[in-house]
Amino acid sequence: MFGATGMVGQGVVRECLIADDVDEVVSVGRSSAGIDDPKFREVLRRDLTDLGDVAELSGVDACFFCLGVPSAGMKEPEYTKITYDLTMSAAGAVAAHNPAATFVYVSGQGADTSEQGRVMWARVRGRTENALLATSLNAYILRPGYIQPMHGAQSRVTLYRTIYRVTSVLYPVLKRLAGNHIATTEVIGRAMLALARGADPGTRILNSPEMNTLA
Repeated sequence: MFGATGMVGQGVVRECLIADDVDEVVSVGRSSAGIDDPKFREVLRRDLTDLGDVAELSGVDACFFCLGVPSAGMKEPEYTKITYDLTMSAAGAVAAHNPAATFVYVSGQGADTSEQGRVMWARVRGRTENALLATSLNAYILRPGYIQPMHGAQSRVTLYRTIYRVTSVLYPVLKRLAGNHIATTEVIGRAMLALARGADPGTRILNSPEMNTLA
């Protein structure tokens, strides 16, 4: 698990810990998620681009990559280092131990797999998706649009936390209006687990409707 301290990661970790068939969750990150659970173990690393010696990656069945940052105010090289380089470092480390492991990557709706579009974040996300799908890993891409945090999951970004406090009140209305095009942190976690268990959604790139179906 990468990104356990973020909003999506918090939700995914919760679903993993309450799943009877999950023996252990190994979180790799720079800071502690502060989770006290016998099934949860942390590996704290300052440099996430160098994971070759992380023995805890040996034997994992699946890797859930939820790490990401907002692109606002960032230049492309900086955003690429976080979005592309860290993702491929994790994928390479997992593949070195288990080349056929399931790798589920949380991308974003609008990612540009042509890598030629005008929107910087979409190009970088699309490049990352393409690179993952070209590995030996059993890779899947999740492209949620609007995500509703559940069960106490919250963003680390102050502005986003404020927005989610408002939208949580409006969520029942949003759900009726947008229906299957909204995903919750619970849905994302359950969809990831379904993929790790071998579910076949018929596509490698899943949008919110496919995630809701799997969950």
